[in-house]
Amino acid sequence: MQQPTRIIAVRHGETAWNVDTRIQGHLDIPLNDTGRWQAQRLGRALAERHGGDAEADPIAAIYSSDLQRARQTAEAIRLATGAPLNLHVGLRERGFGAFEGLTYAEIEQRWPQEALHWRKRVPDWAPPPAAPERTGVAPGESLLQVRDRVARTLADLAAPHAGQLIVLVAHGGVMDQLYRLATAQDLQAPRTWQLGNAALNHLLWTPEGMSLVGWADTSHLEDAGLDETSA
Repeated sequence: MQQPTRIIAVRHGETAWNVDTRIQGHLDIPLNDTGRWQAQRLGRALAERHGGDAEADPIAAIYSSDLQRARQTAEAIRLATGAPLNLHVGLRERGFGAFEGLTYAEIEQRWPQEALHWRKRVPDWAPPPAAPERTGVAPGESLLQVRDRVARTLADLAAPHAGQLIVLVAHGGVMDQLYRLATAQDLQAPRTWQLGNAALNHLLWTPEGMSLVGWADTSHLEDAGLDETSA
């Protein structure tokens, strides 16, 4: 039987749009000051636990969403640990279409029926498309599409690292799917787990499936970032 791949999955550090409850999706928003501090603390903690001088396993590779907020977080880990960093579009946040750039309140006001589908987590519903003149906005993805993308990306990245430790840096929507995949939670099940910025989440992956080892460890942070599902 193949040895499991050990995974540390991390949501990016805080951004100004997290604080504003503004949907980012594929829009390329940088970390704010708090997020940069969180990323530095995260990198230091992983270096102490898994860096070159640590007794625990070294990090074989870091894989990150190519969006700036994740990339900046991953770069802090790379600088602290020396592990190689690779960017992968499959780790991007859910595409939110016309919702991208809007606050939760603005979405409720403009699209009350669509917002209801979103709140109810209708699996095959996707956010409405953005106006053609809006550049950089991703097409809306359904939860089914996001789950399939995350599961496929995870297999592609984890399979070459049997018996090794890798770090994934992504987004709230990706973290939510990883938790559901590891615990066999339905897509419409209410979320009872945290998705905090820069928290450490531990998983094991094999071709047969994924299991949860630990979730939402923020012991390396003096105070937690904003916890949101869709960043």
